[in-house]
This record gives sequence, structure tokens and C-alpha cells, in this order.
Amino acid sequence: MIPHRIRGVLFDLDGTLTKPGAIDFAAIKTEIQCPVEIPILEYLVTLPPALRVSFQGILEKREEEAAAVSLPNEGAEQCLLCLKARSIPFGVVTRNSLKAVGITLGRFKTICLADFASVITRENSLPKPHPGGVFQAAEQMGVPVEALMFVGDYRFDILAGKAAGCCSVLLCNGREPVMKPDDPEPDHTVARLEEILELLSNTSR
Repeated sequence: MIPHRIRGVLFDLDGTLTKPGAIDFAAIKTEIQCPVEIPILEYLVTLPPALRVSFQGILEKREEEAAAVSLPNEGAEQCLLCLKARSIPFGVVTRNSLKAVGITLGRFKTICLADFASVITRENSLPKPHPGGVFQAAEQMGVPVEALMFVGDYRFDILAGKAAGCCSVLLCNGREPVMKPDDPEPDHTVARLEEILELLSNTSR
């Protein structure tokens, strides 16, 4: 049961609105000498400035290459079109760059960047799991954070959503959940994006 009336929906990008697998994070970590246990963005900020710039350039290149071959996830465009038809604003909160987001959404046929009420990237917010991007999106969308649903396929999405106080939905994409034992439980777990429309049908705006 959804505890609040949902008036807006936030999405992660890679692996949520897009099909999983376009970007190989393990390969990028190897290329920039990032330890396996440390997230890439958190690793980059620990480096000396010159090396950070060099490795960030590699990351951006690999992100843009992946974005250029990414595909909309199953049901993603239909889901977004349905939200648009219902006048429910939607946005993206991603650890990606704005340029890569633009390239990725350019691969969609019926939805474009301008359809999103908010696009939060690493250029304008601390990266997930920090909840700052969720709060920024809520402000831009004109929706109280407790009236937002945040849908993502990775634990950082759930951690950010729970920390911000919104309804958090884990998209499994047919895989085992990617949460750790001490992580907070998502409010809902879905196998496919269309299921969030069923969740939204259980609440009125």
C-alpha cells in the first residue's frame, strides 16, 4: 500500500529507463584503476587534480559511447507516455553526466529530454546515494518529496529515495535484488516498469 498520494515520479536512468548492460562499469574501473569496492565517482574525488581530470575524461568518453548504443528499457516509453497523458510530472536523477543523458534520451522514439520536469545529474547535485538530487527534483517539479515515487534498479536509488522520504521502488529487471543486508527495504519491488502504473492506480492525486 502506498502511504502518500503520489503526484510525481522520478527515475534512475541506466538500467531503469534503459536496458541494463549498455555500460560496463567493471571495465571502466579497470581502465581508471578504481578499486572494485569503491564507486567510480567517489574514487575520482580522492585523486590528485591532474589524474582526476584524465580519468574523468575516460569515464565521460565511456559513458557517451554507452549512451550512443543504449536502448529504452522494456515498457519505458509506454510508461512515460502514460504518465504524460495523466499529467503526472516525471524526472530523472542519475549519477551520469547531462551530455550522456541527452544522448541516451535521444535514442527514445516517443519521449525526449524536454518531456522531463526535472533532470538531475552529477553536474548539479551530489551523486546518489546522497538524497540531495531527490530534494532538488522535488523542488523543480513543484511536488512535496513525500508525494514522489523514485524508481531505480540499484541500491543507491533506494538509499537516496529512503533518505529523502519518498516512496522507493526497486526495479529488478528479472535479476536478483541488488540490496545489501543492512540496506533499508524498498517500499515496493517490481519486475517491469509497467507495474508502477498499477501502483499509481492505487492512489489518487
